Amino acid sequence: MRALVFFLSGALLLLSACSSTGDRQDFTSEADLYDKAIEQLERSRWDSAIRSLQLIEEHFPFGKYAEQAQLELIFAYYKSGDPDAAIAAADRFIRLHPQHRNVDYAYYMKGLSTYSKDENFLASIIPLDQTQRDPGAARESLAHFTQLLNRYPDSTYAQDAKKRMLYLRNRLARYEIHVANYYFKRGAYLASVNRGQYVLENFQETPAVPDALAVIVQGYHLLDMDELSDRTLAVLRLNYPDHPAFDRNGEFNFQHGDIEDRSWVSKVTFGLFDKRDPRGFDSRRTYDPQYQDAPRAAQ
Repeated sequence: MRALVFFLSGALLLLSACSSTGDRQDFTSEADLYDKAIEQLERSRWDSAIRSLQLIEEHFPFGKYAEQAQLELIFAYYKSGDPDAAIAAADRFIRLHPQHRNVDYAYYMKGLSTYSKDENFLASIIPLDQTQRDPGAARESLAHFTQLLNRYPDSTYAQDAKKRMLYLRNRLARYEIHVANYYFKRGAYLASVNRGQYVLENFQETPAVPDALAVIVQGYHLLDMDELSDRTLAVLRLNYPDHPAFDRNGEFNFQHGDIEDRSWVSKVTFGLFDKRDPRGFDSRRTYDPQYQDAPRAAQ
């Protein structure tokens, strides 16, 4: 019996030793493992690179390449299509190394990874109007890039972050206009006005501003607040005389999108049983170069 116990104990020790040796069989040092990880990254072998980088942290947590491996791991997660893991890795690096010379990269990758969450496989095949989708990820990405610029305005990644922020601001502003048009259809005119004002207050200099003004003009008009409507109309006419809501005589069309031409059923049910989809305000073909250059299917 004792011989059997001794034999089993010896077998367990042997298996444990083999397992430990197996973890290290593909490398002999931290540098060797790091070089292997970099080679895998260069070959776009993301999953293999992730495993190698994780091994560095596991076996050499205080080694020469430990911190750089953590940064490379953020990138590997991002490229492997796992933005949540990339964001978690970036947050961890920022928490552990807040004064690191390359910590701005971690902030940048947080924004970039969140930015990528906004895309999907279908959008890469069929052009979609991204401005009509849930803007949650876009807001998070904008916040991350803003944090990067506030903390590290001279960062190597600042210029790219600014370009992405411009796109995100335009998208978020346009989303507000889509919501305002939706509220018009439901007869919630004050809610439409509030959306227009939100764009003016938070997204100045975006192509959605002309539509925000038009939303306010029409919303106040439908609320019988003509003085406020006329004031905003004067601003719209002065700055954006080519807005589609103006007719050939330069007069504002207060029935733009057939807002008032609704059936009694539509009015009673706040548009819930009205299958028609009013055109709403959308002047992107006039004021948004990015939209003008986009594939027609996306419009």
